[in-house]
Amino acid sequence: MAEKQNGVSSNAMKKNIETMFAIRNAMGKIKHKLIVLSGKGGVGKSTIAVNLAFGLAKSAYSVGLLDSDIHGPSIGRMAGIESVRLFKNNGGIIEPALKNGVKIITMSSLLPPGSAPVIWRGPMKMRAIDQFLSEINWGELDYLIIDSPPGTGDEPLSIIQRIPEMDGAIIVTTPQDVALDDAKRTVNFARALGVPVLGIIENMSGFVCPHCGEKSDIFKTGGGERAAREMGIDFFGRLPIEPSVMFSGDSGKPFVTEGNSESAKAIIDITNLVLEKVGTKKPS
Repeated sequence: MAEKQNGVSSNAMKKNIETMFAIRNAMGKIKHKLIVLSGKGGVGKSTIAVNLAFGLAKSAYSVGLLDSDIHGPSIGRMAGIESVRLFKNNGGIIEPALKNGVKIITMSSLLPPGSAPVIWRGPMKMRAIDQFLSEINWGELDYLIIDSPPGTGDEPLSIIQRIPEMDGAIIVTTPQDVALDDAKRTVNFARALGVPVLGIIENMSGFVCPHCGEKSDIFKTGGGERAAREMGIDFFGRLPIEPSVMFSGDSGKPFVTEGNSESAKAIIDITNLVLEKVGTKKPS
């Protein structure tokens, strides 16, 4: 029987050390790691993460996209790789899905077709996250964009603890007060863990009628900018409510790669602000 120290077997301790070493080795090949956070669900965080990743790839950076939402993975559908099954290469390492030059890992690529739920407790989720960080052939990347489930629970906490050199967090909110309260808590969560908050994005900021051109502030507007100012954080910009954004997410075609919508223009501007904050030069 393996010896125990503080209730933990020596074999388990050895396995934990090996996992952390593997994570450090894999993440060490990636220049910049960014996590996209939100205090509550339904604010469009995954939409931002997908289009930020594809926006960076469109600017000729090498990019990975990690969906760390174990229970409600949406990146597969949004990126158009939901039907792509993962496989191990000759070295026994899992190859990520590839779309428009973006390497993608999401739980939806590991689930059977349909609506099968993931009924896991914390330890199993943490094991999956460890695998996503250490047992994937991410290779050498300029950027890894990590889409976190909403809130400040196990998944974002574990990822940040496992990647202490995280370059920064991007906070996504909608303009109404209930979302802004949660966004402020998320900012304080990142700060408590020593992660720089690069900026706040206000999503669903106004709707422009495609027929008459009149703008309606369905969820108010300006709240994200006000919260950024109050907390001393950069405001990265607003994305309006556009039907094309919904269609792009459902069809698996990120809107930053399709057409010339206001949201696409906003994401391109946000991408440039991220590059400026992280200090990345344009690839040659």
